[in-house]
Amino acid sequence: MTFLLPFPSHNTSSLCFSLSSPTAKPTLPPPLPLVSLSQPLRQLLHIRKSNTFNFKCGAVADIKAATSLDQSEEDNKVLVGPSSEEERVVVKYDWTEEWYPLYLTQNLPDDAPLGLTVFDKQVVLYKDGNGLIHCYEDRCPHRLAKLSEGQLIDGRIECLYHGWQFEGNGKCVKIPQLPADAKIPRSACLRKYEVRDSQGVVWVWLSQKTPPNLDKLPWFENFARPGFQDTSTTHELPYDHSVLLENLMDPAHIPISHDRTDWTARREDAQPLSFEVAERTDRGFAGWWGKASDQPLPNFLRFEAPCVLQNNRELVDEKGVKHYFTGLFLCRPTGQGKSMVIVRFGGTKRSPIANFFPKWYFHQNAGKVFEQDMGFLSSQNEVLMKEKVPTKELYINLKSSDTWVAEYRKWMDKVGHGMPYHFGHSTISLPKQPAVIEHAPAGLVAGFSASFPAKGGIGTMHAPNVVNRYFRHVVHCKGCRTVIKAFQAWKNALSATTIALVALAILVSARQWKAILLVLAAVSSAGVYGCSTAIAMNTTNFIRTHRRL
Repeated sequence: MTFLLPFPSHNTSSLCFSLSSPTAKPTLPPPLPLVSLSQPLRQLLHIRKSNTFNFKCGAVADIKAATSLDQSEEDNKVLVGPSSEEERVVVKYDWTEEWYPLYLTQNLPDDAPLGLTVFDKQVVLYKDGNGLIHCYEDRCPHRLAKLSEGQLIDGRIECLYHGWQFEGNGKCVKIPQLPADAKIPRSACLRKYEVRDSQGVVWVWLSQKTPPNLDKLPWFENFARPGFQDTSTTHELPYDHSVLLENLMDPAHIPISHDRTDWTARREDAQPLSFEVAERTDRGFAGWWGKASDQPLPNFLRFEAPCVLQNNRELVDEKGVKHYFTGLFLCRPTGQGKSMVIVRFGGTKRSPIANFFPKWYFHQNAGKVFEQDMGFLSSQNEVLMKEKVPTKELYINLKSSDTWVAEYRKWMDKVGHGMPYHFGHSTISLPKQPAVIEHAPAGLVAGFSASFPAKGGIGTMHAPNVVNRYFRHVVHCKGCRTVIKAFQAWKNALSATTIALVALAILVSARQWKAILLVLAAVSSAGVYGCSTAIAMNTTNFIRTHRRL
């Protein structure tokens, strides 16, 4: 989704050598002689223990005091420095007292409940008979069955375990097993969460102690401007939301990881970037960035709690008219090692070339972008969970590429104590609750379940799988589901037509008719191929050429 602006997505890694010159080649140690543990060798090992030799990143260098000081000065020129006293301040924070983006309003199902998660809280979202959106804890008070596995009947949500039904206020209105003269227990009600539909996104407030704070509900000025158009997609991803946010606020990786993915990313454009932090608050940070040669810096990035990131740019055309462009990323933690993001790219002016492409093309391209980073980010997530140390012990953050990543992790130091878990620049808190692992039913039952409209599937090949593009995006996008079903229908019709035309060509005796029928069969066959290609583009993961079998 970098087709409008050069926007972010991953944390680059660096090679490190213990040398004073950052451009010099590494000096490898000479091979040790194959001798017994002689006195000189014992002295060598003693010297190594006393740190006269510095063994780092596979390089060995004889470092003297002056050289070590020079190296530190050189490092300070290129590496992001430690946190200041101001940045280390811990502030009061409660993760439930925030608005979290749940779903694009346009993609909410009209005829089924939708199960979603925020950290470890499972919620169910649905529209009642009047089109009003409701959100509850995703469990029936009877025996804790998931309401998201239920159905909607006359605008009420029904638990499919025993048929209990609930109205929009969470009150139980029907229990089939209750005697006719008995009243429904008052305790038979649902825990309700406040939701708001704002600028095409459904937001949820999770606190049960504090009333919703509408001042915290995000509002995006550019999206309210006249003539603003956007392309919005939703993606479910197999790594933590903090890793996702890092990825999205890292513009330096785009030319490398997304080389030639669209019309803007090119490997040869990888270069040092400039960053200027304009503000730091308890709720986030903001600043300008761009190429080192850009003056003034053209892009303005803002991160705001709990997980909202936007990149804005203003351009003046040849007529002196100012145009506004935004890349908006609404991230939601969906459990340990899982996240969901709503991506919205738009502007008050659009390239005429973009009008020649259908929306589903940009959606599948966005899926490709996330898949190009997925291997890096999943492994990064694994290392963070395994090492259990702050990121300053693991990352090598460059001033010319990783400034926003360092700012984000330092912000986590301030507020992470108020989250279920966090990995900050200098602090961490590990998850107190074990990760929720849901097992789908096996075999034929799984395939049948995945084909239900409420699951968003259209066949057994689309059974839930967190690394499958269909499951990560298409099940959350009404437009792409409709397109795939249409292509599938056209493919079936054209396949039947091709077979019929070939059969007729065999049966007729006139050469002229044979030729005409075979040409039509070829055209129809090409249509089948085109439909198959379109379906594959929307459902098949991107795999780099050198990784393909």
